[in-house]
Amino acid sequence: MFGTLGGPEIFLILVVALIVFGPRRLPDIGKSVGKMLAEFRKASNDFKRTIEDEVEAERLRELDTTHAAAPPPAPAAAAGAEAPHVEQPSPPAVSREEPAPPPIEPK
Repeated sequence: MFGTLGGPEIFLILVVALIVFGPRRLPDIGKSVGKMLAEFRKASNDFKRTIEDEVEAERLRELDTTHAAAPPPAPAAAAGAEAPHVEQPSPPAVSREEPAPPPIEPK
């Protein structure tokens, strides 16, 4: 929206903040902003991890219900006659231990 801030813009913001807040309060404000950003980043990472875990759990539940809903084998047509054996394709193997995707770096 505002584009990227360059060196002169950041310098101007720092000078204005120094004039408005003074040299004594500026370090405290910087620490507070840093802590706030760290807490926000931690909360957003936790939220992202929770969403990913729920999506994975839902996917595994769908796979389990798919395997449980497989049709039972057909009974033999006659006592003396043997029905032809038709081999059912097996579902693809699913590893529950998938490697984590690489972290997404903010811009």
